[in-house]
Amino acid sequence: MQEVNFDEALDQILVRDGRFHRDAYVFMREALDFTQKNVGRENQGKVRHVTGLELLNGLRQFALQQFGPMTITVFEEWGITNCKDFGEIVFSMVEIGLLAKTEKDTRDDFQTGYDFIEAFRKPFWPEKKLEAVKRASAV
Repeated sequence: MQEVNFDEALDQILVRDGRFHRDAYVFMREALDFTQKNVGRENQGKVRHVTGLELLNGLRQFALQQFGPMTITVFEEWGITNCKDFGEIVFSMVEIGLLAKTEKDTRDDFQTGYDFIEAFRKPFWPEKKLEAVKRASAV
């Protein structure tokens, strides 16, 4: 099997589907590497296929490390507004041969995911705002 050139494959994806910025695909590849390393550490160094949920969690951690409180702003610039968009990026990369999937992997794995405000903004809220939100939700 011939190895797929990443840049050429991205060009093909972007011609077919221009919803997401090129950088979103580069980020996805880097986030997948990050996630696989974390899963490998938990698995005594053995690399294995990661699930959609594991990838979503890895994406969240990696994005917070890379972009901090600007994560949502960066994602919006790239056309990403929810976890479903991550699934679309992953499956575009699968269809062109950049990523592999198992029979169990589907776009539905990315449907529920997490709320972007909870995942990417809330970790940076000041303590007073967090307390106010807790009080308001307790009422």
